[in-house]
Amino acid sequence: MKTILRSGQTLLFDADDTLWENNIYFERAIASFISYLDHRVHTMDEVREHLNRTERATIAAHGYGLKSFRKSLVTCFEQLTAARVTPEQHERIVSFANSINEQEIELLPGVQATLANLQGRHRLLLVTKGDHDEQIDKLKRSGLESYFSGTEVLAEKHESAYRALAERHGCEAETTWMIGNSPKSDVNPALAAGLNAIFIPHDFTWVLEHEVVNRPGAHQSLLELGTFEEILEHF
Repeated sequence: MKTILRSGQTLLFDADDTLWENNIYFERAIASFISYLDHRVHTMDEVREHLNRTERATIAAHGYGLKSFRKSLVTCFEQLTAARVTPEQHERIVSFANSINEQEIELLPGVQATLANLQGRHRLLLVTKGDHDEQIDKLKRSGLESYFSGTEVLAEKHESAYRALAERHGCEAETTWMIGNSPKSDVNPALAAGLNAIFIPHDFTWVLEHEVVNRPGAHQSLLELGTFEEILEHF
């Protein structure tokens, strides 16, 4: 059933894998890395799981972004081969990560037209996480910058970050919606902070962002949509 909401909502948009493709490029780089490692004992799945653990540790120490990803690949290689990476190996491993930065920004279907439609009726804010310069560069290259009245690049997306963001931007909880593909970073912490949320699953959401979607509170709303364009059926 089509739901009509009043104008004047505040819509907070995630960026990677909500507005444009992102994780598919990391998955390709990881596949190339695992193939290059060609481990004689561990299976490809075991290597991937080791890399996941390495990434968690690297992110905790150094944050998100390509620099952390490069470090994780090198560390994983060293740990699984029990040897220091040679200059030649280092150059090859780094090339897998660098290939991600060389990708053109590929908007997901319907994103630009939907944002253009929403802009006249609602306040749109970009709320992403990661390396500040990397995320701002992607936004500029996407051609979407003009649709947002503000941009937040957070070190991490958790409940306290959303509460602080809402206070900075004067967001009223009942009229504010976090929109994204990640249960862990977009939906659950926004709900925990008292906001509403819209979950738009992506087939290739990063495994470290997987989490069971929580139920909204008594005075909150949670929508799960199949496509970005479906936002217009509710706003």
